[in-house]
Amino acid sequence: MKQFEIHSLDELDRAAEFLCDNIGDHRIVALYGPMGAGKTTLVSAVARYLGSEDTVTSPTFSIVNGYDTADGDVIYHFDFYRLNRPEEAFDIGYEEYFYSGALCLVEWPEKIESLLPDDTLIVRITPTGDHSRTLSIEE
Repeated sequence: MKQFEIHSLDELDRAAEFLCDNIGDHRIVALYGPMGAGKTTLVSAVARYLGSEDTVTSPTFSIVNGYDTADGDVIYHFDFYRLNRPEEAFDIGYEEYFYSGALCLVEWPEKIESLLPDDTLIVRITPTGDHSRTLSIEE
């Protein structure tokens, strides 16, 4: 397990760099953390680090948003919070996104754990104070 301590929002860009440096060949990144832990904020920093100029917002109602990177790639950002059962992910065609080869950043992956590919990168965001977090990466 690899960890990165975030002590303030000023360190968010370094946290995004740390995460991107550790993604390797993983295309699915599952972001675990309680409500308000900063999952969407981290996705925004990752998109910015990868050169996206798109505005990152939580896809709570749309379930998935796409952001273009500077390299012409796309990042898919999922928020499965509103799902009641994993099978509902089929309604949005999650497989087309997950197996597209694009980077997929998944909030609330516990809602669809049975559908996550075996090679999903697990990232845990643990609040340690008002503005501090521990970012843990598990393979």
